[in-house]
Amino acid sequence: MATNKIGTDDVSNVRNYLLGLQDRICNALESVDGSATFMTDAWERDSGGSGRSRVISNGAVFEKGGVNFSHVFGDKLPPSATATRPDLAGGSFQAMGVSLVIHPGNPFVPTSHANFRFFIAEKEGHEPVWWFGGGYDLTPYYGFEEDCQHWHRTAKAACDKSGAQIYQRFKKECDEYFYLKHRQEPRGVGGLFFDDFNEGGFADSFEMVKVLGDSYLDAYCPIVERRKDTPYSETNKQFQCYRRGRYVEFNLVYDRGTLFGLQSGVGRIESILMSLPPVVRWDYNWHPEPGSEEARLYTDFLRPRDWV
Repeated sequence: MATNKIGTDDVSNVRNYLLGLQDRICNALESVDGSATFMTDAWERDSGGSGRSRVISNGAVFEKGGVNFSHVFGDKLPPSATATRPDLAGGSFQAMGVSLVIHPGNPFVPTSHANFRFFIAEKEGHEPVWWFGGGYDLTPYYGFEEDCQHWHRTAKAACDKSGAQIYQRFKKECDEYFYLKHRQEPRGVGGLFFDDFNEGGFADSFEMVKVLGDSYLDAYCPIVERRKDTPYSETNKQFQCYRRGRYVEFNLVYDRGTLFGLQSGVGRIESILMSLPPVVRWDYNWHPEPGSEEARLYTDFLRPRDWV
């Protein structure tokens, strides 16, 4: 873990980049939807921190989506942040990031998630430590080889600018992280995930994060455009709602950002839970018909693969 100090200008530059990324993503998704716009809710907490939540709902393409920016402070790190760094327990922190989840209305358009965050922890007697984290992943309801290939090839092209081994490393971390242990199945088809990242110093780490953040729209928007007008049945919609249940289970049980927000005491509950889909269903002991397109999601897509 890097311990080199960074200046206030560095922190401000990260904040400005993340706010700009939020704007660019919202503008692009509004253009893709064509009818709905993001509602903006700027908030501030007396206990420390502020943010800007932006939510789209009931659009022509997006049933619900949230793109949030937050910058929060606290006097004590929560357990989710010190699990791998027990030496920082009891320290103060500041954390900022953009986090988004987009739930489409059409079952043939996949849900996507991305987040990019920056964290600084300080404790008396210790040098301040900082790191970046984030990535993006794709959760289809009906699988298409070309969509998964495009998603991963875009991710790899962005990673390759920082090193030939970065993509495989972050892909592996993503496959391992977005896994529902109690279901013994992946949440989706993966993408990129990294945490506690500060290799090469601040400038190199920040540059990598910017390249990855800027690549999200290149990865997602072409897939949405390709699938958004696909006709679908009520059966397709019910399966989408059933699979959304897996998304909820992961976010409430395993997601580090959600747990950090709930445990730290400085999170804003409306912003934390904006990632949850608007309509979900759980059907007792349900399984797809063998040989169906629903079953093919499990057999052909919900397993780690080399998509590139």
